[in-house]
Amino acid sequence: MWFEFNEEELAFREELREFLDDELADGWIGPNDESSEEGWELYCRMRRKLAERGWLTMTWPKEYGGQEASPMISLIFAEEMSYRRAPGNDRFGTRMLGPTLMVFGTDEQKRKYLSDIAQGGIQWCQGYSEPNTGSDLASLQTFAELRGDEFVINGSKIWTSLAHRADMMFMLVRTDRDAERHAGISFLLVDMKSPGIQVNPIINIAGAHSFNQVMFDDVHVPVENLVGELHDGWNVAMNLLNFERGNIDYVSWAQKSWEEIRDYAATTRRFDGSLMIDDMKVRRRLAELEAEIEMARYITYEVAWLQSLGHPPSTEASMCKIAATEVNTAVLDFGVELLGMPGLIDDPDEHKDLAGRIFKMRMYQTSGPILAGTNEIQKNIIAYRGLELPRR
Repeated sequence: MWFEFNEEELAFREELREFLDDELADGWIGPNDESSEEGWELYCRMRRKLAERGWLTMTWPKEYGGQEASPMISLIFAEEMSYRRAPGNDRFGTRMLGPTLMVFGTDEQKRKYLSDIAQGGIQWCQGYSEPNTGSDLASLQTFAELRGDEFVINGSKIWTSLAHRADMMFMLVRTDRDAERHAGISFLLVDMKSPGIQVNPIINIAGAHSFNQVMFDDVHVPVENLVGELHDGWNVAMNLLNFERGNIDYVSWAQKSWEEIRDYAATTRRFDGSLMIDDMKVRRRLAELEAEIEMARYITYEVAWLQSLGHPPSTEASMCKIAATEVNTAVLDFGVELLGMPGLIDDPDEHKDLAGRIFKMRMYQTSGPILAGTNEIQKNIIAYRGLELPRR
């Protein structure tokens, strides 16, 4: 493994930093609250500006408007964006669905959707989880009946991020109830304005509207919106998840929060007049967390390095997901503990003080170890595929 960045990569990192300095407001701390109208407008504006520079799709093939940038360039982009907590990085469209359409999509689907995704002009959401189907995705029950030249969908999806903002959804549906669990599933693209779709908000633990339950009542979808072969949606979805499990974001969030907590400890005095950071236990925990952050960072670097060599990082990606989400959780837990009662403040002016932000960031992080395959599932992947342990 060789993680020294070359001149091109270093130049891109500097260019991106200058761009973020220019585009983000003076004193920007983040994160952006996309549940508010103001926050959503900022996200869309930043997404368009990133698209204008070709950065959203830099790893795409040139034939689809990309730059064929290396996995390391892509890692640098995600690392800097998440460290600054900058909005606009479209993970559903550019990082997940776009590459999937390049592999499984028809020529018409590529023509119809890839350009809009690349230009930042369309918002996608993901329809996987169901009320009784979370980590056991293969047990999904939302059914799409093929009637002539269209599918008719009935059922519901839950924990659907940005469904209330989305123009389109890519989703898994069951198309053969008699098939094996992982068979009889298909991958569809659905217009969120279709008659029969109802989006019900779910307010998350941080008090924000980011999740939704989406109801489908005789929703008609043209057969040309089928991605891949009929009943082969599981294969499409598993390939898509490979694009989702890049977790440098969590590492960078942990790094930024760690620095804020360190600075807070270095400038805040206790009742006896001593600085928090003079406490040996505080210094020791900061040192432990810094080491864990670096460990997680190098696992994510290894994933990008393997990708640059053309090797699929299956078990390494699972290791990355576990390490990155767990260290971010640990950093925020320590921050809430260190700040004590002030750390529980829910300050409406989130950009003003760490005490008004740390608890809400910790609440958002609750979903980190669950999203994109729970960490327990990732451990099973490592056990079965990496260590070749027997299945019980």
